[in-house]
Amino acid sequence: MTEERALIDISQALRPGLPVWPGDTHVNLERVSEITPSCPVAVSRLTLSTHSGAHADAPCHYAPNGADIASVSLFPYVGLAQLFDVSGCGPRRIRFEDLGGDLASGVKRVLLKTYVQFPHHQWVSDFATPDPSLIVELAQRGVVLIGVDAPSLDPESSKNLPAHHAVKAQGMAILEGLVLDAAPPGLYELIALPLKIEGADAAPVRAVLRPLTEQK
Repeated sequence: MTEERALIDISQALRPGLPVWPGDTHVNLERVSEITPSCPVAVSRLTLSTHSGAHADAPCHYAPNGADIASVSLFPYVGLAQLFDVSGCGPRRIRFEDLGGDLASGVKRVLLKTYVQFPHHQWVSDFATPDPSLIVELAQRGVVLIGVDAPSLDPESSKNLPAHHAVKAQGMAILEGLVLDAAPPGLYELIALPLKIEGADAAPVRAVLRPLTEQK
């Protein structure tokens, strides 16, 4: 397998029509200049929510005086990760026992596949989310990042965001909106750096996985 083929893209394509959180800003791409005899370049204007597609939440998204995305450490977003398929659990809070196995040695990033098939073309309100107790358990085992294919760590109807606040209390990082259909459970190198947007409460990521062992 070539190095290029070994990379698994787990990002959503940012595009007009991309499903977004109800009431949030839709993605729009507008071409403001075209290549013509008098213009040597094409340039576009992009409008989107900071939470569009695959993205990293910043602490200031859910906590007063939390850090913006430009200020967070990049360490959690690159390194050894373990992917667990919990899609059989249905739309409920996921607990540690639902993972179906323990963490491999040295794993500091955990990804949860909650969808049987990722909903690229429609918004799904009833999605699975990690229980705050799972986040505490993972943190106690040295995990510094939790990533999900769902649009949030907490249900759409949540007002107190207990999973987000558990992440903040444990000093962890968050990835949401990943696409994990093409990645079997196992060990990977995760690369998912957020854009450095000063003052922003989140930022899109181009997230990829590189398998570290032969997947079954």
